[in-house]
Amino acid sequence: MKFEEEAALNRLVAIARNDTGQSRRVAGFLLAWWNADDCGGFNLADLWSVDTSITEDMVTVFGCIARVRSYPDALGYGEQFKSIVSGWRP
Repeated sequence: MKFEEEAALNRLVAIARNDTGQSRRVAGFLLAWWNADDCGGFNLADLWSVDTSITEDMVTVFGCIARVRSYPDALGYGEQFKSIVSGWRP
């Protein structure tokens, strides 16, 4: 991962671990990458409900996902994503 991609992903993970409307949307975005079949997809209209800086981080991470072609656990984010799953998809 490039530095800016890792920084964007770290910010999104931190947001997803909170309990706000924006956190729910960020968690949905990240969990669609983790396992869309079990955790649900991501509604692109949810981009309208998050701050511009969060949208920019999502766009950065989306580009990273397309480029690296790996799941988050393969990139060392397994524990963080398990935490997000347990918080949002009990």
